[in-house]
Amino acid sequence: MPRTVRETLISARELVATAGPFVLVAAAVLALAYWLLDPEPPKRVVLGTGPERSAYEAFGKRYAAELRRYGIQVELRRTAGSRDNLVLLRDPKQRVDLAFVQGGASETIRPAQEQKDEAALVSLGTLFYEPIWVFYREAAAKGVDRRGVLAEIPQLRGLRVNEGIRGSGTPGIMNRLLSANLMDRDEVRLSFLEDTPAVVALLGGELDAVAFVSAPESQLIQMLLQTPGIRLFEFPNGEAYARRFPYITPVLLPRGVVDVSRDVPPRELPLIATTTSLVAREGTHPALLQLFMQAASRIHGGAGWIARAGQFPNAQPGEFPLARDAERYYRSGPPLLQRYLPFWLANLVDRMWVAILSIAVVLIPVSRLIPPLYVFRVRSRIFRWYRHLRQIEERSERKNAPFAELLAELDRLDENAAGVSVPLSYTDELYALRQNIDLVRQRLKKSI
Repeated sequence: MPRTVRETLISARELVATAGPFVLVAAAVLALAYWLLDPEPPKRVVLGTGPERSAYEAFGKRYAAELRRYGIQVELRRTAGSRDNLVLLRDPKQRVDLAFVQGGASETIRPAQEQKDEAALVSLGTLFYEPIWVFYREAAAKGVDRRGVLAEIPQLRGLRVNEGIRGSGTPGIMNRLLSANLMDRDEVRLSFLEDTPAVVALLGGELDAVAFVSAPESQLIQMLLQTPGIRLFEFPNGEAYARRFPYITPVLLPRGVVDVSRDVPPRELPLIATTTSLVAREGTHPALLQLFMQAASRIHGGAGWIARAGQFPNAQPGEFPLARDAERYYRSGPPLLQRYLPFWLANLVDRMWVAILSIAVVLIPVSRLIPPLYVFRVRSRIFRWYRHLRQIEERSERKNAPFAELLAELDRLDENAAGVSVPLSYTDELYALRQNIDLVRQRLKKSI
């Protein structure tokens, strides 16, 4: 191997040997910080939705499509509805990470059903309105009112009304509406069918009315709004309900919003609505919460039948505390780095920058030791021969010193020094060593 190449390799080897421990310590600390901070979100998340063909299911599919762009699989868990979602979220044994929960759902769960070790929940904000839709057959209502129009909740007495499947939020809300109107549940012939069978029974005359708590995006809602002979119950006293129940808001269904060409509905209809939130377990990965917040803005940020553009999602106070990442999103929008970098890289820097900065603050001062250590290691390749040279010189000063033996030993030392390889910048010290060896040799020759 050419001497120049050998000297270059030696210089690189010494540099690696000197800086290597510092690099290994930095890598170990960084790996520990990565393990503790866990910056990478899980690749699979479970989202509790609702019954088949419900608005929750439709929205869940849109969330799954949004997060698929980032390589995250969203498993949609079909449930009975809002109340069922809340029970699943609170149960640590269930593998549900996020779910749609409508306002007032927590009031329908009796304390005895709550578990002592239930998971803590946080909200990502309010997503959309869910009006309380009460559809009834005009023919059935004529037994109460000649016009076939029901104007008050007490007019439901004696009618066959479907409140929705148990586990959804609809039965709880309807029961509170009945109670507010001083009615007992026994005064209404209640049933608890799923939405699709209930609509079939309504159209077939087996039910007089059906109640839903659903966003207008539900296919069943849109169909019933345009079905002849089916009327929608109106709530002109919606403000009164809003004052009694904090999770209820009076809303208006605009004229013609269902079908502009046919002018459906023919006039503005007063309704009442709850708001639905996206609720997550408190330990859900922050990066996932950020992605769901961004998806929520794209899915729910536009104008709807009831809400105006930009009205949702929002940080309106609800039954659950707002997640810190959601609060940060509402305050500042998406993280700055995600606007310019791929998600995985932006998330990594966003989660790790404190650890990286801390490591840099500690290691930068320590790294100043590397140049002196490098110089010491290179010069030690030369200086270690001076000890042998000093021993030869000390032995030559004794009485009856074996000068011939010392000269032979000195020649071997000179031969070894000639074979030492150092970077070119330290060659002068190597030549100084050999000059000192020659100086001792001359003194020994004079002593013979």
